[in-house]
Amino acid sequence: MNEAIPPSQYTHTSCRSHLEDHMTPHRLARTLASKYPVDRPIVYVCIGTDRSTGDSLGPLTGSLLEKRKLPFFELHGTLKDPVHALNLAETAEKIRMEYEDAFVVAIDACLGQFRNIGYIEVGEGPIFPGAGVQKQLPPVGDMHITGIVNAGGFMEHAMLQNTRLYLVNEMASKITDAIHFSNILFRKKLATSHTLHIGEQLSQ
Repeated sequence: MNEAIPPSQYTHTSCRSHLEDHMTPHRLARTLASKYPVDRPIVYVCIGTDRSTGDSLGPLTGSLLEKRKLPFFELHGTLKDPVHALNLAETAEKIRMEYEDAFVVAIDACLGQFRNIGYIEVGEGPIFPGAGVQKQLPPVGDMHITGIVNAGGFMEHAMLQNTRLYLVNEMASKITDAIHFSNILFRKKLATSHTLHIGEQLSQ
């Protein structure tokens, strides 16, 4: 779980949409697909724990994605095998060892202003897991997806524990749909890139 506004000048919000907006998955998907590189492995890291309702957005999304069995994307962090404060550094090292120059997309819950609860954001740059509850953890991701699950600013642990499961579940479903749609768009992007590459070879 992180802050709604990560403390870094390297983080930039590219897309922001509310979970009740029926266009949210498509809007997020287009943003994601536009940023995916065609020459690097894409790895999703879903951060959080199912021991806290508000902080379960990441692993719940990871479990939903696991069932989709999407091509092109690798996945770390599910309800069964969560990525959290105790194993985050180990997971990051594992990704560095397994994939050459991976493009990492981090998913996490965050706290924000009351009026922003329910918004999902896609941004460039890393997120800072644990920042909202004063934990010092390494930044994660070349991109990030965050869902504002509750209000922050006071009693953060209590707010996470008292977050409605319905909200988190709906948000996880919308994020999963967005990533699924982005996978379809990425397939087209790869095909176009391959065609252009062949054209360049023929013209030489």
